[in-house]
Amino acid sequence: MAVWSLWSLLLWEALLPMVIASAQVQGQVGGSALLVADHPPGFQVREAIWRSLWPSEELLATFFRGSPETLYHSRFLGRAQLHTNLSLELRPLESGDSGNFSVLLVDKQGRARTQTLQLKVYDAVPRPVVKVFIAVSGDAQPPKTCHVFLSCRAPNTSDITYSWRREGTVDLDMEPAGLFTDGQVLSVSLGPGDKGVAYSCIVSNPVSWDLATVTPWESCHRQAAPGRASYKDVLLVVVPVSLLLILAGLSAWHWGPWSGKKKKDVCADEVDQETESPLV
Repeated sequence: MAVWSLWSLLLWEALLPMVIASAQVQGQVGGSALLVADHPPGFQVREAIWRSLWPSEELLATFFRGSPETLYHSRFLGRAQLHTNLSLELRPLESGDSGNFSVLLVDKQGRARTQTLQLKVYDAVPRPVVKVFIAVSGDAQPPKTCHVFLSCRAPNTSDITYSWRREGTVDLDMEPAGLFTDGQVLSVSLGPGDKGVAYSCIVSNPVSWDLATVTPWESCHRQAAPGRASYKDVLLVVVPVSLLLILAGLSAWHWGPWSGKKKKDVCADEVDQETESPLV
């Protein structure tokens, strides 16, 4: 009888016009997501069907004659719970759980309503790594001014946003003119009055965030110490050497085949000359 009711509802969904609503739900790997079965006041639900539509179409949960059922063979088996208000909770979430879902509701008067929901599951944002690159201004030891490039990266993540703030100030957001590479690199100039100033890189996605804080003036003093190369000095050596190696490789690739061809042509000419010389 339950199987017959299920097929009847599916046929009802295919043939009858319904009010369609949509919603977006976000969740974090290891957490939970609540897919709410929304219906207007006075809509007394008699039967309900929850399905996964994408990436694969699967039956997840049903409600017939006051009895909920979630033991259907799907990738959510053992992780789906149907609440008394017919909302579906999924937990613990996995990275492959993102997709589209639908719920079909039928009230006691036979009216049907379909709602579609889109679930997006994100990984928890890891703590970012901030590196400080310094270009010492002049030969002053320690420097009177110091230009700082702060590079921020959150490893093994996607769909994240980078932002910076200067700690201890009212205006926490940094000017866009000093930001590069989609906010991953921040450029600032420091003076002796900025010795205790700290900068924080904040990485976030819709469900989580984390930050790392550095005090760049300390790196300015370390870079100015005798016998330590600055970021600019390293570039002055690495860039020219890299260009020479690239040019040498291109030259060898370009002239190598022609050199072999010249040798082959010379040998062929010598053979022709020996062939054409009269015998004495």
